[in-house]
Amino acid sequence: QVQLVESGGGLVQAGGSLRLSCAASGRSFSRENMAWFRQAPGKEREFVASVTWNGYKNYKESVKGRFTISRDNAKNTVYLQMNSLKPEDTAVYYCNTHPPLSVYWGKGTLVTASS
Repeated sequence: QVQLVESGGGLVQAGGSLRLSCAASGRSFSRENMAWFRQAPGKEREFVASVTWNGYKNYKESVKGRFTISRDNAKNTVYLQMNSLKPEDTAVYYCNTHPPLSVYWGKGTLVTASS
């Protein structure tokens, strides 16, 4: 079974921080570009951040300077460090390959930033 499992979400005050983890199992994802996506209530899922197999990073403009994507290929894990959280960051966060494959969508992890 190949899957990606997100964790680390929670409820924080605006301005706070969270670190999300995406643990892959079943096969190595070290040769894959990876990304984080999010879906707020009533809205479409959107791209947040990506990291290529060789370390190039890209971000949604509104999270630049606040979020940092990283990966640890030895642990088959991708991370998203989120600082200075804003209420508009509230969403379910998902990881996947980039571009995403439908078979890898998991349950996500809920991030709530309250003011």
